[in-house]
Amino acid sequence: MLSHLNEENQPRMVNVGEKPVTRRSARAQAIVSLPPEVSALFVDGELQTKKGPVIQTAIIAGIMAAKKTSELIPLCHPIGLDNCEVTITLNDDRDLVIECTATVHHKTGVEMEALTGASVAALTVYDMCKALSHGIVIRDTRLLEKRGGKSDYRV
Repeated sequence: MLSHLNEENQPRMVNVGEKPVTRRSARAQAIVSLPPEVSALFVDGELQTKKGPVIQTAIIAGIMAAKKTSELIPLCHPIGLDNCEVTITLNDDRDLVIECTATVHHKTGVEMEALTGASVAALTVYDMCKALSHGIVIRDTRLLEKRGGKSDYRV
């Protein structure tokens, strides 16, 4: 049975009341493929558009989104993150690699927070660069690792 369904197959929030508080972390990634005309505009790791600095704005948006995951994804538990870090690097293929790492001491994990942070950072890059090209592609959004809880996971 899926954890978000009750015995009658109806949606429910998972009861974590009896679970122990442990340190939990998760790291997620999203890749933003930029057309050459956009990636060529990056100088010293930053791209300035009329909307402002793209990388810095995307990092802030990713952190803000991770903090609000329970307001965006139904049935996610509201948790106060201990830490959230978003990094954005330009790889050899001129793609932006966005990683979001979230940590908490709680009864539930932070996979959705990390995935939400990476996703919204990628969407922010798209929004800020779409006037330059609509050929931007967001791909490979995935969980890279999680620690804590019942089991650990790593790609």
